[in-house]
Amino acid sequence: MKSKLKLGFCFALCISVTLGFTTDRHSLVVSSTEPPKESSSEVAPNKEDVAPIVPKIYEMKVDTNVSNRFAKTSVVSKVKNLAKTPQEATFSVVLPETAYISGFVMEIDGKSYKAYVKEKEEAKQIYNEAVGRGQAAAHVEANARDSNRFTVSLNIEPQKKAVFTLTYEELLQRQNEQYEVVINIHPGQPVKDLNVEVHIDESRPLKFVKSPPLRTGNEISKNDDKTASLAEIKQNNSTSATVKFNPNIERQKQLATGLGTKEENGLAGQFVVQYDVERDPKGGEVLLKDGYFVHFFAPSEVEALPKQVIFVLDTSGSMDGNRIKQLKEAMNSILSELKKEDVFNIVEFSSIVKVWNVDKVQVDYEVGEDPWPLYDSPEAPQKNKTNQVLPPAYKATDENKEKAKKVVEKLNAYGGTDIKSALEVGLKLVKKNKENKEDAHQPIIVFLTDGEPTMGETNTEKITSAISEMNSGETRAPIFSLSFGDGADREFLQKISLKNLGFARHIYEAADASLQLQEFYKQISSPLLNNVNFKYVSNVTKLTKTVFPIYFRGSEIVVAGVAEDEFLPPSIEGNTLRGPIIWSPKVETPVGDLERLWAYLTIKQILEARDAAEKKEPYTKKALDIALKYSFVTPVSSLVVVKPNDTSAVDTEDASKTADRPYFLNRNYATPNLRPQLGLAGPSTLSFAAAAAGFGGAAPPMPQPAVQEADLEEDAYMSPEMFAPSTTDIPTTTKSQDLYEDIKNKLPWLKDIITVNGTITLPNGSYKISTNETQVTSTPQCPKTPINGTAGVCTLLPHCPQVFSLLTDAKVFQEFFCPLDTFVGVCCPIATDATSASAAIS
Repeated sequence: MKSKLKLGFCFALCISVTLGFTTDRHSLVVSSTEPPKESSSEVAPNKEDVAPIVPKIYEMKVDTNVSNRFAKTSVVSKVKNLAKTPQEATFSVVLPETAYISGFVMEIDGKSYKAYVKEKEEAKQIYNEAVGRGQAAAHVEANARDSNRFTVSLNIEPQKKAVFTLTYEELLQRQNEQYEVVINIHPGQPVKDLNVEVHIDESRPLKFVKSPPLRTGNEISKNDDKTASLAEIKQNNSTSATVKFNPNIERQKQLATGLGTKEENGLAGQFVVQYDVERDPKGGEVLLKDGYFVHFFAPSEVEALPKQVIFVLDTSGSMDGNRIKQLKEAMNSILSELKKEDVFNIVEFSSIVKVWNVDKVQVDYEVGEDPWPLYDSPEAPQKNKTNQVLPPAYKATDENKEKAKKVVEKLNAYGGTDIKSALEVGLKLVKKNKENKEDAHQPIIVFLTDGEPTMGETNTEKITSAISEMNSGETRAPIFSLSFGDGADREFLQKISLKNLGFARHIYEAADASLQLQEFYKQISSPLLNNVNFKYVSNVTKLTKTVFPIYFRGSEIVVAGVAEDEFLPPSIEGNTLRGPIIWSPKVETPVGDLERLWAYLTIKQILEARDAAEKKEPYTKKALDIALKYSFVTPVSSLVVVKPNDTSAVDTEDASKTADRPYFLNRNYATPNLRPQLGLAGPSTLSFAAAAAGFGGAAPPMPQPAVQEADLEEDAYMSPEMFAPSTTDIPTTTKSQDLYEDIKNKLPWLKDIITVNGTITLPNGSYKISTNETQVTSTPQCPKTPINGTAGVCTLLPHCPQVFSLLTDAKVFQEFFCPLDTFVGVCCPIATDATSASAAIS
């Protein structure tokens, strides 16, 4: 997400925590309690220590305790520096995006240093000062979807040990009729003593407990015997179970191979425990203890509501290629899943919004005009739009579903992105179907896009406001937004969904994108209730959200609060297929405390409300007060770590992206050109990927020679020759906004088609304006330049200012446009030095 790409690199000691969609990030500040002392790190290296010796992880332990669906996880990693010089040891944990860090302790040379949480802005000054100091660090790659990354690096003296302990907490979310505990494991090397334990204690009997095969964390995969966890599952009693995962060295290597990584790099994947509880099929259960209560509501004995699904699908030029292919594949599967009592519509949008007549397999309704007349549109626009009639919602009969698949096959990627008009048409289809007062279909809009608005209204605030105003009254429909790939404005999609009864999800651009779309649809395919309202007659305060527009089978609604006096059971009202219904739950005693669960859920919902609000300050203060009280690291609070002899900090990174992470580096090999970069995770000029004291469902470190079990003893020497350095080219940071404004001044027509982040959408895709030639893999020849019509060379647009006067409008520009990977190019005369800095806009 654009707003997250700020300072993503720090030196010496750094901690990172990423939050999926939020614009405010978790951050860390490190402060020192001791004056700097002269360290052996200043001593010149001797011959024996010319190359780095990677610190050894001799023990790693993960403990997760779950009670009342609330999970608290402790990650412990023990490291020893076997070298004769100080080493940078890094502890890195990938944790679920829904989790909040609540504790971190480092034990160095027998002394513990405990982190604490402070207000974000209070730590900012130290953070900014720390970023500029520039001590060296090396990096390797690590990534995982829907995750946050926490990283801390510190200097360990020769032959000394360090112990890292991280604690994080989360409320497990029920999906597809089960809860999942997901533990990312990525030590970066085989570990002799690797232990994972998950303890489950619930107030109701457990229906099942299982541990599926390990996952990569990056793609949906089928069960595979090669990655079977072989975990030990012990049922302690009807409400309690313990799951143990203790793979030996040989099993770690087998799992590494099964997960697609080098066995020498150790296990790199996600260990998962799945379970569910027996429940009251109607009113749910209320747990009450010490004045706090939580209400779990997941009715099952209810008939599904028939639904009207409006698929609003982006078919702009940037969807061309594999994206449109994967969308078609997913839609064919989703259409097959529609129930016979459902109805549906298919809307595609690019520069033009089209509503398909499924019965005739043709477009019957269009909004907008094609701005690219030089190109042949796959579907010619209708000439007369004055008498158009919106097609009806089509029954999900077998015949109509087959016709709909023919419609899907006809979808073509072309043109710009008119999001506002597309959603307006979708809402019109909802209202048209509701003209029949007896219609009982629950409307659902599934909105998928891979980009930003580039046609029609492009201001996202105005789009959100207009759609929210239009989507009101009795016909109000939830809008579920799907951002496809990195080009989509995830913050915008999150906001528009939150303000319109839905939620947003990200579809990662990978081989399993079609499966991701199908998995999302599965979650919303069976609405059981709408207009669900929890009513409390007791004197209750500090309630979390109590009104929910829709409840889907397999999920769960959770409400928490504080009971001032004697607590009386609440009532739950909702609409079913058979009409309104009222339920009353049972009140029971939980197995553990509920206060931290209440605090966690309250913060989550306040921050969601903040994301959708225009004025964010009141929500920020409320969330901060609770976060500080309960020591949760959130988008509005920062983790402060105290350690000897150093002060540093880092801002956050997205663990779903392949980003360079700090690993071990001998100070004798500190490279002088390492420096902080805006918008980058930091340069990687020397990377030793042997051992990372950390976890993550991540891409593997660099290849290593085979490691024998004897090498994994605590005091075993790891030869520096075992690890080879790698180099990575890092793009130069530019003043992007200045560049965009400058080029818009020189090419005034550009302002109509350029977005705020410098992207322009053309019929064959979206491209970004850049001056950085290191990002371009090749500069091919092109057939015709604007100056003399002869052959030229495709050049980044800012590097060919001599043709600007001839590019009089967008249509002329299209004649001479040429793509340079994902960047905007123009056919420039060959005589021009395309790499000249003086010829470029700077």
